[in-house]
Amino acid sequence: MKTILCARPWLALLAALVFPAAALASTGGGTQTQLDLTATWYGISAVIVFIVAYGFVIAEEFLGLRKSKPVIVAAGVIWLLVALAYQSAGNTTTAPAAVEHNILEYAELLLFLLAAMTYVNTMQERNVFEALRAWLVSSGFSYKAIFWLTGVLAFFISPLADNLTTALVMAAVVLSVGTGNAKFVALACINIVVAANAGGAFSPFGDITTLMVWQKGLVNFTEFMPLFIPSAVNWLVPAIIMSFAVPQAHPAPIDEHIKIKPGGIMVICLFILTIIITVSFHNFLHMPPVLGMMTGLGLLKLFGFWIRRDEITKHPMEMGVDNNGAESLDEELQQIYKPRSRPFDIFISMKRAEWDTLMFFYGVVLSVGGLGTLGYMAILSDSVYVSLGPTWANILVGLASAIVDNIPIMFAVLTMEPEMGLKQWLLVTLTAGVGGSLLSVGSAAGVALMGQARGVYTFFSHLRWTWAIALGYAASIWVHLALN
Repeated sequence: MKTILCARPWLALLAALVFPAAALASTGGGTQTQLDLTATWYGISAVIVFIVAYGFVIAEEFLGLRKSKPVIVAAGVIWLLVALAYQSAGNTTTAPAAVEHNILEYAELLLFLLAAMTYVNTMQERNVFEALRAWLVSSGFSYKAIFWLTGVLAFFISPLADNLTTALVMAAVVLSVGTGNAKFVALACINIVVAANAGGAFSPFGDITTLMVWQKGLVNFTEFMPLFIPSAVNWLVPAIIMSFAVPQAHPAPIDEHIKIKPGGIMVICLFILTIIITVSFHNFLHMPPVLGMMTGLGLLKLFGFWIRRDEITKHPMEMGVDNNGAESLDEELQQIYKPRSRPFDIFISMKRAEWDTLMFFYGVVLSVGGLGTLGYMAILSDSVYVSLGPTWANILVGLASAIVDNIPIMFAVLTMEPEMGLKQWLLVTLTAGVGGSLLSVGSAAGVALMGQARGVYTFFSHLRWTWAIALGYAASIWVHLALN
C-alpha cells in the first residue's frame, strides 16, 4: 500500500504527459492570464528538456560536466518554449511578466548567498576554521569524543555557516586524527553529514531550502525555532546508534597550533551583526532579507579595507607591495607567478564563492518557474498535496530529496504554494533539509565528503547505516507533529 501511495504523484505526472487531454481537464486555471499548456507540444518538450538536463546533473561525477551548465541551457530553452506557446495562444504579456518574477526571486537568493559565502570565505582566509581544527586535533580526545565533538560542532555551526563548509571543516578534523582507522572515519563522516544537514534545517542561514521558505515570507525567522528539537532528534537517534560501533581507543597525539589572523574575530562579530540586521530588517521593517545581508557585506568590505591597509603597512615587502600599496615585484615575474603572500582583498573572498552552485540555482529556479508557467506545478499540486494530503506529501518531499537535489524540489513546492498552515510549512522545511542525509549523494555535504575521504567514506559505507538515519528521520517527523 505504501509503495502505491509513493508512486501515485509520479504516475500522475506521467499520465499528464502520455494523456495530456486528461491532464488538461483535471487542472485548475491558475491565475486569470496563465494558461494550461501541458497538453501542447511546447509543454511536453519543456519537460523532456528538463529531464535530459537533470540527467546530466545526476551524472556530473562521471562526466566531469559541472551541474550548472546543462540547467542554464535548459532554462533558456524552456522559456523559449514558454514564450512561443503563449504567443501561439495570442498572449504576449504573461510569459515576460512570469520570467521577470522568477529572475527577481533568483536575484534575491543570489545576493543573499553571495554575501553569506563571502563572510564564510573571509573567515576561512583568516584561519578561523583552521584554528578550530588544529585545537581539536591537538587536544588528545578519544575516537568516541571526536565522534561526538565533531557532530555537536557540525550541528551548531551549520545554522550560521552553510552545512557544506561545516561538514568539510569537521571532516578535516576526522581525517587528521583517524589516519589508519577507516571504520572510525566512515562513521564520523556519516555523523557529520547528518548533523550538518539537521543543524541547517532550523535556520535560514544554514540551508538553502530553509532560506527559500523564509524569503518567500511563508514562515517568520523566529517561527523556525520550534524545528530545533525535531532537528536535534534527527541527528541524535542515528548518532547514538552509531556511537556503539566507534572504537574506544585514543588516536596518536598530534601537536598543531594555528593562530587566527588579525581581524578574524571581528569578522565573526560582523557576521553575527549582519544576521541581526537581516532579521531585524525583515521582521520589523518588512524589507526583503537580502537588503540586510548586502548591508552586512558592505560593512565587511569596509573592515576588509582596514585589514588590507594594516597588512601593507606592517609587512610591505612580504606582501609584494611598496609602502604606498603599489606592486613592487618585477612586472615580468608578476605575469608568470603570484607572490607567496598578498594583502587581504575582499574581492578574492567573493571570487571564491561557489559560483557553480549559484549558477545551478539560476537554472533550477528558471526551469521550474517555466514548467510552472506551462501548468505542470498545478498538476503536481493536485496529484500530491490534494490526493495524499499535506503530511504525507511533505514526507515524500524529504524522501525524494535523498535522490534528487532538494533545491528544485523545494522550489517546485514553493511554486505550487499549496494551501498549508505553519505546521505543514515547517514540516516540509524539516523533511527537505534532513531527507538528503538518507543517502550520501542526497546532500552537498555528503557528496563533498565522499571526495574528501575518497575510498573510506563511500556510498555503500553510508548505505549500511541508512536504516539508523531513517529511524531518525521518522522520529523527527513524529516529534514535530507531536510538539508543534
